Amino acid sequence: MININAKYRNIIEAIKDEIPFEPEICIILGSGLGDFANKVETIKSISTSSLPSYPLSTVQGHNGNLHFSKYANKKLFIVQGRIHFYEGYKISDCVLPVHLAAKLNCKKILLTNAAGGINPNFAPGDLMLIRSFVALNIKKEITNLIGLSSLELRNSMIDFPSEELNNLIIKAALEEKINLCEGTYWFTKGPSYETPAEIRMIAKYGGDAVGMSTVHEAFYAHYMKLKVAAISCITNFAAGLSPNKLSHQEVMDTAEKVKNKFEKLIKKSIELM
Repeated sequence: MININAKYRNIIEAIKDEIPFEPEICIILGSGLGDFANKVETIKSISTSSLPSYPLSTVQGHNGNLHFSKYANKKLFIVQGRIHFYEGYKISDCVLPVHLAAKLNCKKILLTNAAGGINPNFAPGDLMLIRSFVALNIKKEITNLIGLSSLELRNSMIDFPSEELNNLIIKAALEEKINLCEGTYWFTKGPSYETPAEIRMIAKYGGDAVGMSTVHEAFYAHYMKLKVAAISCITNFAAGLSPNKLSHQEVMDTAEKVKNKFEKLIKKSIELM
């Protein structure tokens, strides 16, 4: 088991010296969704490149900033720049933003991502509330990270994701007249996109959307006793479900088209939290 407190003590101390307040809610922004950070009142921004040994994101759409912001009288910690397993980082690096949120005394976390749609009722531009996760190919890394056996991890999955937060997000979607899908998010390690055969397998076993992030952050946040909710932006059809070749640019382009809908949903959800 890795001692994350020791590993990131310098980063935690550096941030605590600069923060303007203790945040209540952490929001981690997925690929192409980083623009949300500019839609709320920013009190303080910290570039992750200025922090000692902070893992730097190398993916387009992840700028590498930590924002302390306010909206609707809520104090927010917004992570604009996710750390991905497929970039070559260890799982302990990938959960660093969540660890920071916990150490800054956040009580709730909203994870967002861009995902490939598998459910035939989904289309690019849809937003999906994640009801459950499949993490078969990273479960070992998660259990090793937090020091729990697979059985202990299973028994700890009470109210995960948070039913309270999920219900608030559903209410927010209804009030804003946003069509909110619901489904299961299936994690793959990447960096390559899934093959059509893999997508057929995922569909057969109940996966509604597929992506390369979020699941380990969600498990770790729950372990750290944060209430967890997660939303996927369906940015493309998964491999084999469309004649188009998969590309990160398609992810970015679709996220750009739905950013206003995404902003409305997140803002209303914050108001209700």
